[in-house]
This record gives sequence, C-alpha cells and structure tokens, in this order.
Amino acid sequence: MRSLVTVLLVLLCGHGNRTLVSPPASASESLVDANSARLQTLFRSEWERVLKEHPDYASELGDRRYNTRWPDVSLPAMQAADRASAEALTELRSINFESLNALDRLNYRLFQRQYETEIAERKYRLYLMPLSQRGGIQDQNRLTDLLKFETIRDYEDWIARLNAFPAYLAQTMALMGQGIREGMLHPKVVMQRVPNQIRKQIVSQPQDSLFFKPFRSFVVELTDAQKQRLRTQAATAIQERVIPSYRAFLEFFEQQYLPASYDHAGCWQRPNGQEMYRHLAKRYTTTDLTPQQIHEIGLCEVARIRKQMEVIQKQVAFEGSFREFLTYLRTDRQFYYSTPDELLAAYRECCNRIDPQLPQLFIHLPQTGYQIVPVPTQMAADTTTAYYQPPSYDGRRPGTYYVNLYRIETRPKFEIEALSLHESVPGHHLQTALAMEVKSMPNFRRYGGQTAFIEGWALYSEKLGEEMGFYQDPYSRFGQLTYEMWRAVRLVVDTGMHSLKWSRQQAIDFFAANTAKSLLDIENEVDRYIAWPGQALAYKIGELRFTELRKRSEATLGDHFDVREFHDIVLRNGAVPLDILEEQVDAWLAEKATTE
Repeated sequence: MRSLVTVLLVLLCGHGNRTLVSPPASASESLVDANSARLQTLFRSEWERVLKEHPDYASELGDRRYNTRWPDVSLPAMQAADRASAEALTELRSINFESLNALDRLNYRLFQRQYETEIAERKYRLYLMPLSQRGGIQDQNRLTDLLKFETIRDYEDWIARLNAFPAYLAQTMALMGQGIREGMLHPKVVMQRVPNQIRKQIVSQPQDSLFFKPFRSFVVELTDAQKQRLRTQAATAIQERVIPSYRAFLEFFEQQYLPASYDHAGCWQRPNGQEMYRHLAKRYTTTDLTPQQIHEIGLCEVARIRKQMEVIQKQVAFEGSFREFLTYLRTDRQFYYSTPDELLAAYRECCNRIDPQLPQLFIHLPQTGYQIVPVPTQMAADTTTAYYQPPSYDGRRPGTYYVNLYRIETRPKFEIEALSLHESVPGHHLQTALAMEVKSMPNFRRYGGQTAFIEGWALYSEKLGEEMGFYQDPYSRFGQLTYEMWRAVRLVVDTGMHSLKWSRQQAIDFFAANTAKSLLDIENEVDRYIAWPGQALAYKIGELRFTELRKRSEATLGDHFDVREFHDIVLRNGAVPLDILEEQVDAWLAEKATTE
C-alpha cells in the first residue's frame, strides 16, 4: 500500500558566529524535567516487564530477545505480576501530575487508567480461563506464521521453545484445574469445540505437526548438514515433548474440564458474575453505561437500522416478508462465489479499489503496508468471518487481514466491501499502523489502546465507504447495513446472555431475525460473545461516539469543516478512551473558534 509520509521539519535558527548560552534552569524547571524523566523511566521499565512476562507477545511484535520462552502462567507468577502492577501505580502516583507538560499529562492519565482497570479486574480471576474456542495453547503453532526465520539462531530458538512446551502446558492445566475449583469456567457449548482443535496437534509423524512448519523449507542459506540437524532436533522435540503434552491435555480436557463447564450461556453463573460483567462492560466501552442501558441502546439501534434495510428491500422489489428477504440473501447462489480462490481474489480486488481513495479523507497514511491471507485452516471452522493482525514493531512484517474461506457458500459477496473497510483500511490497519509509527508516544500507547476506540473507529470506517464511492449496488449497501446491524445486535445479545440470562438460542434467534449473516456466522458470533463477555459492546458504543463527534464538528465549523483534519485529530493520539477522545475534539473545536 502506497502511503503519505509525515515529514517533520526542524528549523534551526542561526545567529551568525555568536555562541548562545542558555540561562541556568530554575528550580521549578528542574522539577518538571525530573518528573518527566521519572515518568518515562516508569513507562520503559513497565514495557520491558510486559515483554518479559509475555514473551509470545514480544515475538509477535518482532522482538527476538525472548524467542526461546513461553509465558510463565503459574499462580505464583500471576501473583507476582499483580504486585508489580500495584508498585508501578504507586510509583506513578508519587510523580507530581501538575508539574508535567500537556503530553506527559495525557500519558500519565492513560497509564493510570489502564493499570487501575487491570488491578480492579484481577479480583475476578479471569486468568483462570486461559483459552477459548477462538484460541489458546491449543493453537500456539500460530506463532510460526508471525516469527521471522532469517538466521540459524531463529530456528534454534524455536526448537528451544518446543522443548519448553510441556512446562507451559502443565501450568495452563493447573490454572484450568483451579478454574474448575473456583467455578471460573466457560459454558460447554463453546468448550466442546476445543477437543478437535487439540486433536489436530496429535499427529502420527512429527513432520506433519503444525509446529514443524518452519523446517519444511528454509528461507536462510544453510548447509545440508545444518538443515538435517535442525529438522531432526525439531522432530524429536515435537515427538517427545509437544505431542505427549497434547495427549495429556486432551485427556484432562475431555475427562475433567469439559464435564465441569457450565450448561448455560452467560457469565452471570460465575462467582460475582453480574458484578464482573458490569466491570467488563465499563472496561470495553470506557463508559459508565450499565448493561441495561447498553441493552436499550442496542434495541433502539436495531429498530433504526431495520427501517433502512426495509427501504432497500423495497428498492430491489422483493415482495416477501423481511425474514424471507434475509433467507433469500443467505441462500441464493448469485450472492456467492464458487471457489475459495475466487473469494480471496475478490477481497484483494476490493482492497485495491479502497487504497487509492484514502487521500481524499486522510492527511496522513501509514508507511507500513498490509496483506490479505486466508484464516489458518485448523481454526477456520470455529472462527468468525475475518480478523486483523497488526504489523511487527519494525514494520518488516506487514499488517495482516485474515479472511475466512471455510464454507464459501456462507460468505456472501455483498459483505466484502464493508468487511474490508473495517479490517484493513481505513479501519484497523490504518488506525493501528499510524499509532505504531508515532515514536513520540510511549510503547504502551503505540502497541495498545482501548477497544472502544479501536473497534468504534473500524465500524465508523465502514460508513466512510459511502464517501469513497462504495456501496453503489443496493445489495452492497444492504451488506453495509447488515454489518452495522450486526454490531447493534451485539449490544442486545451480549447483555442479554451475560446479564439478563438469555439462552444461546434466544441470542441466535434475535440475530437471525435482524441480519442477513449466514447461520454459520451467527452461531460462531454468538459463541464468541459467550466466551468473551463485554468485548462485543465496544464496536457500536465506540462508533456512536465517533459519529456524534463528527456531527458536532460539522455543526460547529460549518463550511470550515475539513473531514481530513477531523480524522487527523481523532487518530493522532492513538486509541484513547472515549471521554478523552471527546476532550481532544472539543479542544480542537475551541482552538478553531479562536483562529477563524
């Protein structure tokens, strides 16, 4: 993807041959500098702790220092992490906030909120559920698709990781065993998907293992003897360490864990479940909205979007009921491709049409590109339509837009434009890569951020398709509305299952009655919400705030409103909480009022 590059011009003012001597710093200036230095030191040390505690995440970012290790997920390690986070928050509070400059104050506030939220969440012991049907230790081979194998050391590091795998899996089973004792479990309906995922790791020949992938063909120049040594060592580690670990895991999962899992959907069943869900709703939306308020917002949005969908039904002269129209869209072959290759090509062609339109809406575009690849086959059946993987920290691995090619008869053509705008550009890739490229931000902001902002921006980006010349076909427009409706439905069914005690089937029926999503997608989506309470609330709540702020800006500035400048303002500070985003937009509007 071609990009616009932000160029920072540093103007150095000369004064002939005179030497300028700065006056000595005052005591107050020294205090400001000292507090800022302490703050930056804290950010750096905590970021290093994050990477050490999560070496797989470090590897995903492209940091090779911990490539021989898996995370320590033992209970003592969890307790040590809790203490370290509390100590970091104490250190932060000892720094004089008022003495900091505006940028450091923002950093301070964001760090404080993040750590306070994490510490408050620890009492719910969510770490006792370390996997779901969407991912976990049963899918750790996925790292092979993210790591760079460019030297012999990279291959040796992966072999070391393979040999260390039994300890990692044993710690994971210990966590899950504690989860059984404390009632921190997922429902059976989602956990019953996991055994088949584990079985895919139990192969008769180690060379068939998903963990062996890097050794099938070498991209680095090695002698035949070196290649043979590495392959032998990898095969031995897989045969003697990885596969036996998974066999033990499968037995534990089927005989102990799955029978103990809950019979019904909803985290209300867990200890302090209703309180836990209120916390998760607040965390993921960055608002104080209650589950009931969110549920009602969802119902209102469903009704509003439904009216727009019915207009399109009339436009295409479909004479049946709305439910029959949805069935028609799910089943008529004209809306589907015949082969996975055709579907993948259509996604790529769509993105090729999006890229050239971006400069009309954005001042700055990321330097890092993105790629479009299929969802790995071993997880495709249990995964939703698409997802996004950020680039490596150095930009050498591009962002990745994963598209699901499993059962293409359930992947309609009319969803391709909205989905691509969400997952690639101007959605996830543009927002994420831009934040990663702002080197003045501390790493916890460059590589992290609030879900309500990240997903709210991506849903808002789907609407930008209209301004970019997409959705010309009424069915494509219906696809955009289906995707917006999908996120409105989430507000209803997520709160329904986790707070109002809806059944899984109630959630599926409500979803199916209001969207043209395929039944396979609907079931996978509902199961995702079951396993990930609260996260699905972020999309629509975030998008509503972005839409509201844009309307406010347009009303305030009138003819002086520039959408490119608005987008620059909302994106330049990374994925901040929604209240801070609103502060930033209001400050920009106030500044504009004094200059125009």
